[in-house]
Amino acid sequence: MNLKNVAIAGATGAVGTEFLKLLELRKFPINNLKLLASERSVGKKLEFCGEQITVEELTTKSFQGVDLVFFSAGKGRSKEFVPHAVDAGTVVIDNSSAFRLHPDVPLVVPEINPQMVFKHKGIISNPNCSTIQMVVALNPLHQAATIKRVVVSTYQSTSGAGSKGMRELLNQTQAWLNDKPLEVTAFPTQIAFNLFPHVD
Repeated sequence: MNLKNVAIAGATGAVGTEFLKLLELRKFPINNLKLLASERSVGKKLEFCGEQITVEELTTKSFQGVDLVFFSAGKGRSKEFVPHAVDAGTVVIDNSSAFRLHPDVPLVVPEINPQMVFKHKGIISNPNCSTIQMVVALNPLHQAATIKRVVVSTYQSTSGAGSKGMRELLNQTQAWLNDKPLEVTAFPTQIAFNLFPHVD
């Protein structure tokens, strides 16, 4: 089996840690694994296949010698660092919305269009989690009777904004219940006991 040099950008976040678990569970053929995150997470250790791996800072030079990187560091970080990964010859699988609408980036749901991974130009993206579930359910109907249009409204969880979003919901909920001022940083408005429209 061809072993790969793999990196996870955003390794200490909610999705990054899930990537780590899945790579171990699926016995992904890894030669070397790099865990990348923001400066505040540098030096943390995460376990992978019984080994402790030290988290490194995500920089423009992080991708030398890396074959494949799973990006889950947020839209801003993806826009900033993915081009450097592609320039280094690294294939990027990006979990953010940064490249979802880019015409040269395949939007892949493995159960629906796995062949699209072979048509990438360095970046592969995936749709939003609600979209993935919807297209898996709709695909058999589309195959039987071509669907022309779908109108959908979804309620997104705060976990879609990663650890920062989940922390903000918890902190705002505690503040609200204790009649204290709410701090808003991860979302455009208060998230505790609230809904707001957002398209991404």
